[in-house]
Amino acid sequence: MEVPFLAEDPPPYGEVEQVSPLVRRIVAPNPSRFTYHGTGTFIVGPPSGGKVAIIDPGPADDAHVGALLRAVEGQTVTHLLITHTHPDHSPATAAVQAATGATTYGFGPHPAAAIRAHEERVRRAIAAGDEPESSDGEGGGDLDFVPDVAVVDTDVVAGDGFTFECLHTPGHISNHVCFALAEEGTLFTGDHVMGWSTSVIPAPDGDLFDYLANLRRLLDRTESTYRPTHGPAITDPIPHVAALISHREDRERQILAGLAGGPRTIASLVAEMYADVDENLHRAAEASVFAHLLALARGDRVTAEPGPDPEAEWRLS
Repeated sequence: MEVPFLAEDPPPYGEVEQVSPLVRRIVAPNPSRFTYHGTGTFIVGPPSGGKVAIIDPGPADDAHVGALLRAVEGQTVTHLLITHTHPDHSPATAAVQAATGATTYGFGPHPAAAIRAHEERVRRAIAAGDEPESSDGEGGGDLDFVPDVAVVDTDVVAGDGFTFECLHTPGHISNHVCFALAEEGTLFTGDHVMGWSTSVIPAPDGDLFDYLANLRRLLDRTESTYRPTHGPAITDPIPHVAALISHREDRERQILAGLAGGPRTIASLVAEMYADVDENLHRAAEASVFAHLLALARGDRVTAEPGPDPEAEWRLS
């Protein structure tokens, strides 16, 4: 099943867009191959006056923070909700909290396993003579954020005119949370579900087994609109989620077929599976295949020698 990817025009950075009666969006000027046109910060509550919540304040960008604070002038910011601690989502939280006094909510600080994995990927890239991943990309993290209130799955966070259910959705990263806004039947999906792209799963803290389980979990929910942090809203979410699951299952079948003839390295699998893709993208593809293999190993479908490692030999169980 093909994923019905969605596109939108580049937004006017720094401007506020009223996307629903309770929700406004400001997009940060940090476009990239991971962030699409940039990080979408959401303001939930009345368009003027009253009390509001902010979801994912965004990167530590002075222009974006300034635009966000101007958008809530005359309002009381009571809640700062953080989907996860990648550098495009949470670093602006400190500045916004200092200006507003709002309480921060999130699953927890940046995972230690994600820090170690990033450091290991940098080491391997340098050893191979490649350019290492940046600390401000999907591999890096906001090491300063610690929530005032640590939320867990099914917690309810309520404010003046808005009510959020917290869904712990590890996969993209282990501290990822989606926030379901009861008043509008909307799910703020962070990087768990996006319309413009599939989600990056930077293993081993990023976990494809968990990611797929948490996609399947969404199939039973009733929200009619998803608002990812990057890209446009998804207004027919269940078929979109089903297509994302099918896409990953197709990739799993490719990997299993590649292993049918005997043990393989990830590099050899990628060279075969991505033969028509620019070789400059093969390292990112290797990370994706590694995530798939770890998920298959959790399901006892593959094993690795000498152990589950990007440089190991993998075989069918």
